[in-house]
Amino acid sequence: MKNLLFLTVLAVFGLSSVIAQESDNGSSTSKGKWLIEANTGFGGGPMGLTGHSANTGFGLSSIDGETVWSLGAEAGYFVVNDLAIKVGLGYSDLAGETIFSYKLGAKYYLSGVIPFQLDITGASWEDIEENPLWLGIQGGYAWFIVENVSIEPGLRYNVSLNEDFTDEGIFEFRIGFALHF
Repeated sequence: MKNLLFLTVLAVFGLSSVIAQESDNGSSTSKGKWLIEANTGFGGGPMGLTGHSANTGFGLSSIDGETVWSLGAEAGYFVVNDLAIKVGLGYSDLAGETIFSYKLGAKYYLSGVIPFQLDITGASWEDIEENPLWLGIQGGYAWFIVENVSIEPGLRYNVSLNEDFTDEGIFEFRIGFALHF
């Protein structure tokens, strides 16, 4: 199963690279540009309304008297037109427990306005034996309100890669805010 997953990820990155190299639109998603992004997430899973336990976005929820909040951001560099390699960092507090999150992935903008993202997201959670690791698949729409600022609503599905932590997949609705420069 993991070999099939690896080959799928490799094929998506390869195809995205070929498609991206054929496009030269001089836009906010052109080769050499930078992307700074902050996301919100609304979905199920171990963290309730804030999505899953490895969060590089903003979130706040209270379930059964337990408050969960998170802060984080992501940055990317467009290695070719419309294809950015991204990293993200986040911090969460789950009723006094500290969680540090990280993300590594790629984001491809089809026609410059339809972003697809594939990434690996993990977390370092205090005092537990197994930390979560997720494969995230995301798609949406980039609404450029000005040339270098976009609002990006989208849908995301997180597949657990660590069955010892959880075997549940998590579906989220996200709203991203991105600066392109």
